[in-house]
Amino acid sequence: MSRTNNGLLTDMIDTSTAMGRNMLALYNKFSHVGFSGYLQPQFQVSQSKGNSNSFQGGEWGKYSSNRFRLRRGRFRMDFSHYTPEGKPSVYFLFQFDGTEKGVNIRDFWGRYYENKYEMFHFSVGMMARPFGHEVLYSSFYREAPERGRMSQTLMNTERDLGVMFSLNSRKPKSKMKWLAVDLGIYNGQGLTGQMEYDNHKDVVIRVSSKKQKLGKSNIRVSGGISGYFGGITSQNATLFTTQRQGDFFVMRGDSSTSNMGKNAARQYGDVDFQIVFPNGKKGQTELRAEYAFGQQTATLNSSMTPGSLPVDATNNPTPLTTRRFNGAYFYFLQNLGSWDNQLILKYDWYDPNKKVKGLQVDPTRGFTSADVRYNTWGAGLLHYFNDYMKVLLWYEKPTNEKTAIPGYENVRKEGIATLRVQFSF
Repeated sequence: MSRTNNGLLTDMIDTSTAMGRNMLALYNKFSHVGFSGYLQPQFQVSQSKGNSNSFQGGEWGKYSSNRFRLRRGRFRMDFSHYTPEGKPSVYFLFQFDGTEKGVNIRDFWGRYYENKYEMFHFSVGMMARPFGHEVLYSSFYREAPERGRMSQTLMNTERDLGVMFSLNSRKPKSKMKWLAVDLGIYNGQGLTGQMEYDNHKDVVIRVSSKKQKLGKSNIRVSGGISGYFGGITSQNATLFTTQRQGDFFVMRGDSSTSNMGKNAARQYGDVDFQIVFPNGKKGQTELRAEYAFGQQTATLNSSMTPGSLPVDATNNPTPLTTRRFNGAYFYFLQNLGSWDNQLILKYDWYDPNKKVKGLQVDPTRGFTSADVRYNTWGAGLLHYFNDYMKVLLWYEKPTNEKTAIPGYENVRKEGIATLRVQFSF
């Protein structure tokens, strides 16, 4: 069974894919309502008790090195309305996620299609931000259990509340069908935040190509470039940045009343690329790569995008910290003799502060564990029993750089093995 769909969170449901075909549908002449869902129970074994690696399914208990988890339990409803000519007019999507930790919404947005030019649509609500490829690639289709450290740090929970304007021709013979342009305006803190905590809005743009054949071959390529232009409004008179002091760098706080209300930058650039080589009727080989860089604002002790305004123990706003970062990931995906078996190899890195490395990351110079670079290697085997069930065996080993930070002088024991089953309808 071929699995060659885009699988992006911003896509309208595609009835040519497994998920689309499996959708239970109610419809009349011009309107369709469909239901779908998937469940991801898993068992994990950690290299150490109380593993600090939260990027593989959440935080670990202090005395735990193995656990069962219900990683995702998604239920989704799609409504689509069509004109008498069969063209899409209105699309509405609602999806919630239920786990042992509770129930939360994941997607809740509506979309309007203009049909004069059949090129534009407008979306509003809680939705995925159009940035990069891994952030947009649905966990229903994704081969690795989780998105990489870079994606989770910059785009915590992927979704945000806002609006998106899109250009993508729907005319069957259009020469522009390969091109998609998405421009969104969002609150900025993402789904982890319960409310907007400043007046600054973030602008996100992605220009991408859908899968296209190379010449007369069956090789298919796709890719995109993305930009994120946002920030966090400082509510403290001190802002921290990495600055040169003589022959080395230090983390220095600049204290000035002018910093109150100043926008501390969250500005990213991103390039992603995918290429697929068919292996006849027995599968395919796929390579994916993505590189991101820019400025990230968080706090001294974390480079994760904050979901709420950072405050101290007395509920006073804490200083923000802006760092220059870069990161990337690389996937190698290979079917093994059939579409039902797949080998997955992955490497990624995230360097939250590219100005310092190794023993330069020293607490006496103001640096913390939030400035430590990580390289992560992952490998897994995926087996599809049918369109409704698959099993993944995965091992991932993060490797921190050796620094002068206590606890980070050597490589930490943060490896995690995951056995996951996915059921879907």
